Amino acid sequence: MAEGPDNWERDALERLLFEQLKEQRKARRWAIFFRSLFFVWLFLLLMMFVAHEDGELTTGPHTALINIQGEIGGNDVNADDILAALNNAFEDKRSKAVVLRINSPGGSPVTAGIIYDEIRRLRAKNPNVPVYAVVEDICASGGYYIAAAADRIYVDKASLVGSIGVLMDGFGFTDGMKKLGVERRLLTAGENKGFLDPFSPEDPKQVAHAKAMLAEIHQQFIQAVRQGRGKRLHETPDMFSGLVWNGAKSVELGLADGLGSLDYVAREVVRAEDILDFTPQENLADRLARRLGTAIGDAVRPWVKQQLSLH
Repeated sequence: MAEGPDNWERDALERLLFEQLKEQRKARRWAIFFRSLFFVWLFLLLMMFVAHEDGELTTGPHTALINIQGEIGGNDVNADDILAALNNAFEDKRSKAVVLRINSPGGSPVTAGIIYDEIRRLRAKNPNVPVYAVVEDICASGGYYIAAAADRIYVDKASLVGSIGVLMDGFGFTDGMKKLGVERRLLTAGENKGFLDPFSPEDPKQVAHAKAMLAEIHQQFIQAVRQGRGKRLHETPDMFSGLVWNGAKSVELGLADGLGSLDYVAREVVRAEDILDFTPQENLADRLARRLGTAIGDAVRPWVKQQLSLH
């Protein structure tokens, strides 16, 4: 049976629509491919940006950096992170020296002692890799405890250095409780279980025990400083009293070796200007999210300001 004109037109239209659908599908696949390729490229670019910013692209001889910033033993500086960073820095055969960049008012003598001992252990194990400490604003108490393990300490002339002492602080509320008519009811098994309880009167025996304990820890601190600094230390009657000195004075006292920044030490002392940061970092996803958030914030902030100014 001959094909009518209507059938011919319908077949032609169907073929045309079918070809158009094929082209659309092909175009969609290519669009998905290029879009995926773009996001892969963007991700790689972001990874390179993060790596470059953190110094991870350094491939030759470098100065290994470990930042010790904030309270020793708190959320800022914990022993596990710093020990891992130290071991990684020493294991890297390209590390010409390890630099501790310190900006800390102190903290736990236990954490400081653990880090101090590990620095000295790794230094003995790797005699060709020196350790330098570079002080920024402050290197006091536990911060200086750690710095004393370094081969040399560099400071700024206005840095605060020292505070070689130990403290235990608290409050006493007994007089205030009397005025308020508050009675303290403390039950213990063991006469010293409520040791230096702030809501109970001071016990002279407990105070004496605490002072003796602090004196022992103080002597451990002093011994670490003497061991680390050696004959460079010019001891004075108040050196271990808990006082702090500016950077220039600390060099005179032998608490530090000279004036210098991180870049100066890397360039002039280590002679490896490339600095590779071994400080424990947040994971890559968090870093990317933070950097993207910062970039978006910087881009949006002017627009927000403009909108606020219009209302």
